[in-house]
Amino acid sequence: MRVLGLSGSPRLGGNSDTLLHEAIRGAKDKGADTHIIYLSDLDIGHCPACDDCFYTGECRYRDDMDEVISQMEKADRIIVSSPIHFMGVSSQLKVMIDRCQSLWARKYKLKTPPLGDDRERKGMFVAAGGMKNGDVFEGARATMRAFFAVLNVKYTYELLISGVDNLGAIQTQSDTLKKAYELGQMLAEK
Repeated sequence: MRVLGLSGSPRLGGNSDTLLHEAIRGAKDKGADTHIIYLSDLDIGHCPACDDCFYTGECRYRDDMDEVISQMEKADRIIVSSPIHFMGVSSQLKVMIDRCQSLWARKYKLKTPPLGDDRERKGMFVAAGGMKNGDVFEGARATMRAFFAVLNVKYTYELLISGVDNLGAIQTQSDTLKKAYELGQMLAEK
């Protein structure tokens, strides 16, 4: 079982990043091989909407997105984390998602598995937002549901925590950290 974490946080050690680490720790303790990619450390250009991928299933641009796709293809489970920015996912995560247009093209234009095979994959979304508004996660949730659907990854779990804005605020919520850990364990089960 290979579990990939995609950290969409520009603030490493921040609240959403901490939730991701707890979920990954849970998966690892369940015996999974785990790997985390920090999107803020990568050079991923925006999708120019050139549509070349409609014919090849590959993006014509070579950058760190190649490694992200390679890691997603190897993964059985994908955990994505993001802080909430303007009721959506972080820009780092959104650029990566937009560059998955080639995977969309594989699925819908070329009629091939977007991640190279048809094995069952599952996904989880963890997010932290400062606002306590009940709708604060709706935009991000819609984006993540679409992202996982394009990849043929079953949106299995989510952990969406509001009212945590300051760096490290999530550390005071031991029940939430425990929940992230437990969801990571559950996701890693066959």
